[in-house]
Amino acid sequence: MPIDATPTEALLARFLRDLVPLRPLALWAHGSLAGGDYQEGRSDLDLIAVLPDPLTLGTVRGVVRTHRRLRAAPLAAGLHCTYLTPAASGDPGRSHLTWAHGRVTRRPVTPVTRRELHDFGRVLHGGPPAGLLPPVPDRQLGEFVVRDQRDYWRPHVDRARLWRQDVWVDLGLLTFARATVTLRDGRLVSKREALSELTALGAPAEVVEDITRRRYGAPAPRDEAWLARRAGLTRAYLGPAIDELVTVYG
Repeated sequence: MPIDATPTEALLARFLRDLVPLRPLALWAHGSLAGGDYQEGRSDLDLIAVLPDPLTLGTVRGVVRTHRRLRAAPLAAGLHCTYLTPAASGDPGRSHLTWAHGRVTRRPVTPVTRRELHDFGRVLHGGPPAGLLPPVPDRQLGEFVVRDQRDYWRPHVDRARLWRQDVWVDLGLLTFARATVTLRDGRLVSKREALSELTALGAPAEVVEDITRRRYGAPAPRDEAWLARRAGLTRAYLGPAIDELVTVYG
C-alpha cells in the first residue's frame, strides 16, 4: 500500500487482505465509489464479493469475523458488502448474505446494482462482473425501478416521522430523480447528476440546496422548525411526483 494512500484505499486494501481466508473469486465496487461521485467520509462503500460455492456456516462466521475486526478502522462503519456465489448469482430476486450497518442481514443484488456493475463497476479483485453476472435487459431494469417507486417509496412518503431524517430526504429525492432518468433515457446517473435533475423536475429548491450543502459543502445551521418544513416540502412534492411517474411508465 502506498505511503500516501487515502483512508478509503487503506480500508479497501485491509478488507481485501482479511478476505483472503475466504478465497474470494472477485471483489467489486458499485455505487458512488464506482460511479465517480464518491465523497470520503460521507459516501458509503458499496461492495460485492463473490465467494466459492457453497456458502457454509463456517463461511458466514468468517464473514462476521472479518467485518468485526474492521470496526475500529476509519470509514469502516460505511463499508457494506454483499456476498454472492456463482451458483446463486443469476437471480436478481434472491437475497444474499450481506454485512451492512454493523450487522449481518440478507439483501438481493437488484437490477439497478447489476446494471451499475456492468456499466461502470470497479474491479478490486478477480474478474469483471460480465464474467459472473448475466446482463440486465432494459425491460427488467425499468420494471424494477417502477416497482421500487410504487411499492417501496410511495407508501413511505405517508410516514411523516421518517422525513425529518436526512437519510430519508436525501435517498427519497435522489432515488426518484435517478429513477426518472433511467425510465426516460435508459441510463443510470450519479447522485450529483440526480441533484441537477431534481431542479429540472421541479423539486423544492430549498431542499435541493440543503442536500447539496450536506453532500458537497458545509451544512447550514438547522433547527426543528426547518426539519419540519423540509419534511413537509419533501412529502408534498414526492408523493404526487411518484404517482405521476408510475402512471406514465407503469
